[in-house]
Amino acid sequence: MRILIVEDDTRTSDYVVKGFSEAGHLAEVLTDGRDALSHATHTPYDVLIVDRMLPGLDGLSVVRALRACGIQTPTIFLTAIGGVDDRVEGFEAGGDDYLVKPFAFSELMARVTALARRPPAQAEKTILRVGDLELDLTRRTAKRNDQKIELQAREFMLLEFLMRNAGRVVTRSMLLERVWDFHFDPKTSVVETHISRLRAKIDKPFNVQLLHTVRSTGYSIHDSN
Repeated sequence: MRILIVEDDTRTSDYVVKGFSEAGHLAEVLTDGRDALSHATHTPYDVLIVDRMLPGLDGLSVVRALRACGIQTPTIFLTAIGGVDDRVEGFEAGGDDYLVKPFAFSELMARVTALARRPPAQAEKTILRVGDLELDLTRRTAKRNDQKIELQAREFMLLEFLMRNAGRVVTRSMLLERVWDFHFDPKTSVVETHISRLRAKIDKPFNVQLLHTVRSTGYSIHDSN
């Protein structure tokens, strides 16, 4: 198995890595939540082991963001936060299991093995649809009402993120991080400019508006009908 351990306590991570390595598995460690989100989005892992209290971005937010992007890698929270409400929070954020510190490595191994054996919840979508708008992730094409729409690479990424979150409001900060990989606000109008260009392509030539601005919050793509 290829396992990503997101843990900023070196004693814990060293202990866990040693155990998985001795069992013949590849275990990688990251200590920052933002780094973990980026790696888990772009690198295939069999299981994620995530602490809740992390620098950069907390563990709950990491898992929520992965699930919002369609990343369904089995995930276990490994944390000292162990109340009933805390466990519920972990599962509601998208976690598949929850183990409280201190823990026995044998139990962690058993839980990780069980998660890795689970069949995927569903096949990854290759075509996204909102109303009569269709985005083909394999062919990298877009069309609406059977009319082809030409998109630049960044416009395609922007539309993909919006459509993966169809019906939800996505903030400017989320778009900067997920589409431009900015983990800070560059104080430019790059988001607004690309939203305007995208709207001109997917909405202006058609009767029904799909891309909506949510005042003071962000943007949402959904069928108004």
